[in-house]
Amino acid sequence: MSQEHTYPTQEIGSIAKPGWRVKGVSDEARITSKDVAEAEDWGKRLSIPNYEELVQLLKNRERSSSPPSEQEKERIRDWSVRYVLSLFEKVDLDRVYSGEQWRVEMYEHLVRNIEGFRMLGSVHSFDYKYFTKGAVVADPKYVRPIHLDEFEFVKSSTDREIKIPITGPYTLVDWSFNEYFESKVRENQKASGSYDLRKMNFEARREFMLSLVRNALRPEFENLIRHGAKWIQIDEPAITTRPDAEEMELFVEAINELTHGFGNCVFSVHNCYSDYKLLAHYSSDLKDITQLALEFANRDGSNLGLSLEERTGYADLKFFEDEGYVGGFGLGVLHVHDYSGKPGNGAIVEGRNILESPELVRDRILTASKLLKDPSRISVNPDCGLRTRSWEVTYQKLRALEEGTRLARNEVK
Repeated sequence: MSQEHTYPTQEIGSIAKPGWRVKGVSDEARITSKDVAEAEDWGKRLSIPNYEELVQLLKNRERSSSPPSEQEKERIRDWSVRYVLSLFEKVDLDRVYSGEQWRVEMYEHLVRNIEGFRMLGSVHSFDYKYFTKGAVVADPKYVRPIHLDEFEFVKSSTDREIKIPITGPYTLVDWSFNEYFESKVRENQKASGSYDLRKMNFEARREFMLSLVRNALRPEFENLIRHGAKWIQIDEPAITTRPDAEEMELFVEAINELTHGFGNCVFSVHNCYSDYKLLAHYSSDLKDITQLALEFANRDGSNLGLSLEERTGYADLKFFEDEGYVGGFGLGVLHVHDYSGKPGNGAIVEGRNILESPELVRDRILTASKLLKDPSRISVNPDCGLRTRSWEVTYQKLRALEEGTRLARNEVK
């Protein structure tokens, strides 16, 4: 493998939406001079072509007392994608996407576009983030392309490799109320004269999950691949939250059902803050998954060094090796949530953020390479999406990721 292709770098999914992006598509919120200044500052810093058009649009919105038109909302969403792509290109990431700037949220965006769901209230996910939970009230049905316009816009706006993040079936089911299938299975059990609550709940989950895969997610994948998608990342934060064999086998069944038969597309699974010993046991059963993008920096210390005493967060890689998993890893090397405590000599803390040095990133990559014995199995990324961090912090972190990756590449020439 040539040096330039060792340790390709990638983002995982979300980037915080700028204030002007959030307010600019709202019928109630007002653009302020601070929002305009932010768009102008980052437009200059990232050398974004024609960013002055966005600045003028925002100034017009600042002076207007009427809600934005649909055309104005679309233009502002498009500009936020351009800004994210420019940020990724500025730090020289190899694989990129939109930072989910077009999406409400990873769960809600998908569920709102699948027939058969009713949206309910907001629930807390992590840090200060929330999502609107839905209930399935009928068989899920694919009624329109969900990510195609976003994908086409990204494709026309960058020459980098594109990796599309899409929330997976296990998480969609786990985060939804299962009204329709629980009622359906309950009535079937009653009609048969045998009622088993545990069996009913599991069978209802399985029916919901496989219906979602066959009737909504596979058609979406088919449509994207037909239009040129080459890599789809399946986001599954909910796996291992029900840590028993039956549930893990259901996850494997759903993923294999979702991905089979698409020979011209790469599939990866992204999972973080989970039981990796449990996941490792089933990793080799994921037939079409070529990469597992996992979180390690959150588990790791921040002192420099290559020993597992220093790099405790990466010891879990051994679980996958012991279970015979031979695929690739998206190696999390950046902590993406609030941080408290005293950092080691490989990082500094500013406010609620830990800022890793390039040398710490390098040591994390090299430790993983030593454990896996093959640098070609490693791509480098943050632990998870960076949507909880400011753009300034995100920029600093991604620069450290790229610089640290270059240092690691120099070690494996």
